[in-house]
Amino acid sequence: MTYVVIVLVVLVVALSYALYTNTQKDKEKAEEQQRLLDDYQRRVNEQQKLLEDYRSLEKNFNNVGEGYEQALMAFDKMNEDQEKSKKANENLQKTIASLQETNARLQESAKKKAEAVAQIISDLQQLAGTQSDGKLSALVGKITDLEDLSADQAPFERADNPVVPQIAEQAVQLSGIDKAQYIKFEQEVDPSAAATMLLTNQPKAVRALTHLLDNALKFTTDGGVKLIVSVDMDKMQAVYAVEDTGSGIEAADAERIFEPYVKLNQYFDGQGIGLTVARNIARRLGGDIVLENAKEGTGSRFVLTLPI
Repeated sequence: MTYVVIVLVVLVVALSYALYTNTQKDKEKAEEQQRLLDDYQRRVNEQQKLLEDYRSLEKNFNNVGEGYEQALMAFDKMNEDQEKSKKANENLQKTIASLQETNARLQESAKKKAEAVAQIISDLQQLAGTQSDGKLSALVGKITDLEDLSADQAPFERADNPVVPQIAEQAVQLSGIDKAQYIKFEQEVDPSAAATMLLTNQPKAVRALTHLLDNALKFTTDGGVKLIVSVDMDKMQAVYAVEDTGSGIEAADAERIFEPYVKLNQYFDGQGIGLTVARNIARRLGGDIVLENAKEGTGSRFVLTLPI
């Protein structure tokens, strides 16, 4: 009986030990599983944080991209504004240079005009005791020329009705070209012109043609001058052509000679305003003056046209 009890006790102890051992193993296994679960949760949390960080980074990247595009647009606009500013500055510099050039020309013109006026005053002072009507008339003409030197003036009032040849006759008389001893002067009047009347300002028309005759007389040292008077009924114009055998004018100077104070030959007297005044007068009368041939050494042909 005692043996039986001992065996039972041993069995109970063995079973208890086995149960304890299994319980410990189960506990350890449970703890290991909890550690694995905790580790898994930690990794899930880390991945979730990484995902949130990635989304945040993606959002920031998108914001950076928008900012970059805006920066590029701002940079392009800045370049455009700089280019506009550069062009505006260049235009301003050109305008300033043009104004300076214009101012210089005006100052030079004013200086020349003042010199011309001073010369006229000097001539008047010298003439005071001579009582010379011809010289007085010439001086009056010089003063009138200074008044007609500017091209930006209103048209002349046209109220005179001379026949076309009258303008030529008076211009010849005023210039004295028919009395010159060293050249031959000819005048040719078309029959149709003798019966045609002008509506013009007669003194001004005579003055314009006188300048052309004076110019031909001045620059023709050998040969002659011819005045041809005609009418162009198609254009309704009186035509006064002054031809000379002088030194001629180069093509490059064909328009420059009509600018004020331009003298192609400094050895001749004068202010260099005769052709300028003549053209200004012609245009203010509704006509014009042109140089029809421009070639050095072949003489010149100036043509004055006036409306009829």
